[in-house]
Amino acid sequence: MKILVTAGPTREHVDDVRFISNLSSGRMGFVIAEAARRAGHEAVLVAGPTNLSPPAGVEFVPVTSAAEMAEAVKSRFEDVDAVVMAAAVADYRPKKKIAGKIQKGEKPLNLELERTEDILAHLGGMKKDQVLVGFALEASEADIERGLEKCRAKHCDLVVVNTVSAMGKAASTAVIADRDNVLTTLTDTDKTEIARTILNQVSRILESRR
Repeated sequence: MKILVTAGPTREHVDDVRFISNLSSGRMGFVIAEAARRAGHEAVLVAGPTNLSPPAGVEFVPVTSAAEMAEAVKSRFEDVDAVVMAAAVADYRPKKKIAGKIQKGEKPLNLELERTEDILAHLGGMKKDQVLVGFALEASEADIERGLEKCRAKHCDLVVVNTVSAMGKAASTAVIADRDNVLTTLTDTDKTEIARTILNQVSRILESRR
């Protein structure tokens, strides 16, 4: 199996020194790519800025913005068997990036934001036999069903929902759902074990299509 994994945050620059981002460490995506390699799969890791070292034996594609991540993923999509979108891609970016540095003034600074491309929805609309795994981060466990519905609407084969408490942690509580709405709940589980569970389900889906 050849699998593409996205990881980490994106940075959407306001000027040359400031940007909009989030608290994603990238750990989940890096662990999935590492687990795929250890299982004998060919892995490509497309990652935004993190403090993590790329796993050995994995093709590493560093990106910064949501637009760069979209380009890297879409250009490789037809050549892979599965995509796991574990990255925390920024939903918004400044409509205009200011060259240089915005100088401080007395008046409030208003930023006009625009939506970034929904990479997961784009892949869901163009996929053929690929297995598509979407991630949704919700505020609390009470919002998990909303996360599941968001990814189902984007034609994902698997959906992984976790909460903001997982960000930057080695363990997480995750709910995994397939297209038959079979739920697997992993409570306070090491992300390495979550990665193995995701990869096993991806392999099972691929096998069923052959």
